Amino acid sequence: MTRAIALAAGLALACATTMPVAAADYPTKPITLIIGFAPGGPSDVMARILTKKMEEVLKQPFVIENRPGAGGSLAGTAVARAAPDGYTVLLATGSLLAINVSLYKNLGYDPEKDFEPISLIGMQTNVLYTHPSVPAKTLSELIAHAKANPGKLSFGSGGIGTPAHLAGELLKIEAKIDITHVPFRGTGPALQNVIGGHVPMAFNPPSPLLPHIQSGAIRAIAITTLARTGALPDVPTVAESGFPGFEATTWHGLVAPAGTPKDVVAALHRAVHATLNDPAARKQLTELGIDLAGNSPGEFRAYIKSEIPKWAKIVQASGAKAE
Repeated sequence: MTRAIALAAGLALACATTMPVAAADYPTKPITLIIGFAPGGPSDVMARILTKKMEEVLKQPFVIENRPGAGGSLAGTAVARAAPDGYTVLLATGSLLAINVSLYKNLGYDPEKDFEPISLIGMQTNVLYTHPSVPAKTLSELIAHAKANPGKLSFGSGGIGTPAHLAGELLKIEAKIDITHVPFRGTGPALQNVIGGHVPMAFNPPSPLLPHIQSGAIRAIAITTLARTGALPDVPTVAESGFPGFEATTWHGLVAPAGTPKDVVAALHRAVHATLNDPAARKQLTELGIDLAGNSPGEFRAYIKSEIPKWAKIVQASGAKAE
């Protein structure tokens, strides 16, 4: 009996010492960061800024994998089903973690149960912009044009259920206009279709739009945060253009599969916050139009939980449905 107890104690000690050592060595190989949108969009650009500094902190390379489709849900499902070892993580958006659950019957993951939150990264406005051929330079002129041409105008976004999409749906309700949503697989394709004149207008985050606004290829009409953004200080908000309280922001955060060891989550959390506190990274992210946040895993979990019912109300009010 004594020998059995001693053996059991020895095995327990071995497990207790082996597990922390293995986690303490993390990471020992490249980490895959999955994003739910196409290359060239805001999430893709953000991922490359984040991973550059995180690679320095963690001393391992990141491999960025784009899995566009279903408002980021394809990427969310892939990460939810990945091994919970810290080598597959997700750059998630509010769509993926808070909105899609109200849009899709068979989402493929539970945003509260299937992920380990690491940190909120920041918030981003959406810009309502048009092709120059649209005869409107202000929101009031655009609404008047839409009312004069009911059912003839369409607006693009980076996907069904994105805050950009819901911003358009909310504008339809608030302004009482008849416009049709055209979803694309990311901001890049939506932008190119507006530049090409295939879609008259769209809602998207500001970063990829800026050079095209400056060149005159597209025209910025309004933004969807309550306050103006430093990226486009001369562009008014929808709220100040006749619709008080209008807000539809995009937020970004990092999560891992549920069951990822706490010390691995802590290591990723430290790397994220080293990035958010790095002057060069902060400058680049701010230039993307991101208001940097950062919080603890527990705080991020509570934030996700609070966002789900908030967006459910907006989805219900807009009548938006996954196609």
